Amino acid sequence: MTFEVPEHVRPVRDAVYAFMTERVEPAEPVLTAGGEAAAAKLRELRREAKDAGLWALGHPAELGGGGLPFLDYVFVNEVQGRSEWGQLALGTFTLQDSLMLHEYAGARWRERYLAPMVAGEVSPSFAMTEPDAAGSDPTGLRTTAELDGDEWVIRGRKWFTTGAAAAAYTTVMCRTEPEGTPPHRAFSMIIVPTDTPGYRIVRDLPVLGLAGGHYEVAYEDVRVPASNLLGPRGEGFRIAQRRLGPGRIFHCMRWLGQAQRAFDLMCERLNSRTAFGGPLADKQLMQRHVFESYAEIQSARLLTLQAAHRIDAGDEARVEISVIKVVGARMLHNVIDRAIQVYGAAGLTDDLPLSRMYRHAREARLYDGPDEVHTQSAARRVLREYRNGGNWEFGLR
Repeated sequence: MTFEVPEHVRPVRDAVYAFMTERVEPAEPVLTAGGEAAAAKLRELRREAKDAGLWALGHPAELGGGGLPFLDYVFVNEVQGRSEWGQLALGTFTLQDSLMLHEYAGARWRERYLAPMVAGEVSPSFAMTEPDAAGSDPTGLRTTAELDGDEWVIRGRKWFTTGAAAAAYTTVMCRTEPEGTPPHRAFSMIIVPTDTPGYRIVRDLPVLGLAGGHYEVAYEDVRVPASNLLGPRGEGFRIAQRRLGPGRIFHCMRWLGQAQRAFDLMCERLNSRTAFGGPLADKQLMQRHVFESYAEIQSARLLTLQAAHRIDAGDEARVEISVIKVVGARMLHNVIDRAIQVYGAAGLTDDLPLSRMYRHAREARLYDGPDEVHTQSAARRVLREYRNGGNWEFGLR
């Protein structure tokens, strides 16, 4: 394998980079302000992305997407990640859900949601985390679904259901099997249209002061047809892993784009700002910020590309994905933190994107599994190899 951007990917990657830096990043003040002006700006960016042939690049071509192969899209996703608005502007925010429906949904749901989702006409949402269960141990989820004739009756409460208020449906992880069933065979995925009676949005949950559209939702005797089951009954965890594995690769690549943007801002500041009789770039402690950031970004990038390579080869890459989830989130936080330090008080204001980026970076150590769980999981798998008489040859498995 090679860690270079493939030559056939460079033109589309460069086009996405130009779109991000010339159209999306300058629009961030309007987009983050919210309201009708933000909605109009996002519609404008989406039209421009479609006109430029940059829309939904990672979605399967048979669904109306760009059809980029997984590894090719990984490289594009890195530059798309420079802004939190990149996914929405370029039509890839729904990618994990479209891939999940494409693999597991029946004909009814494929017809109703898949093509409109890829076209940006409807939005999905995904509900797994609950306020009364430890997110680090999903086997403790309490939301239940019971069959009553030919209907599922869903009862429970979920939160951090991103985009629920605007979504056409939510895919809900529910306990469907009786007590005594092995925990990882006790849960199923069920599709719930958001206009179903009993589906009630309780509140929006601002995160570190940012209103990000993460909702708490109550399921109060929600009834949906038995055919709303997504994939086989009792296979909720397997479907979730199929969704989250590539999704974590996508997260990590977007984090690299964010970190690269913070690094760019930091280096520009060091070369343009003077203090104590000379440019900041000449100060050794400032140079250390550059060195540490460069080393962390490049290390995380190589780890992420290796994990992507293993996924593309058909490996579940459980250890590699856990490692990049922890290392990538830590790297993102550290690089943005150093960039803020270089800018001083200005870095704390909304005059720069760094303050907002910093708060989002803290989220990264929790969503899709907290650092501690991924650390434990990776270490256990490596130790098991040795306990069974094998070893772990880095990069050679």
